[in-house]
Amino acid sequence: MNAETDQGSGQLDVAKLALAVVVIVASIAGFYYYADESLLFRVIGLLVALSFAVGLVYSTGLGQSLWQFAQGSKIELKKIVWPTKKETMQTTLIVAVMVLFVGILLWMFDGLLMWGIGYITG
Repeated sequence: MNAETDQGSGQLDVAKLALAVVVIVASIAGFYYYADESLLFRVIGLLVALSFAVGLVYSTGLGQSLWQFAQGSKIELKKIVWPTKKETMQTTLIVAVMVLFVGILLWMFDGLLMWGIGYITG
């Protein structure tokens, strides 16, 4: 009986997601179809339709899992220790110096190879 309930719930979720997509497409089409109406009314209608579509998606299992993922991501972002301005500047300077050093080294190696090939081919 539980498998039948899960399958019925899955079909309902698919139907809700499909309806949400239809609402989004219809709201965008309506926004452009009623181009002669006030922009304020069109934007309000678009926002209402998009809110309805978000509500539909949220009521599905996928929407619930996406919401939980977003909440978990928000918690994890609070745990990040960001570098200070001084650390960022020092790291940037080290990277710039290393790029310059490697660039000069490769330029010298290229010049040496060109001289060697020119010497060989004569």
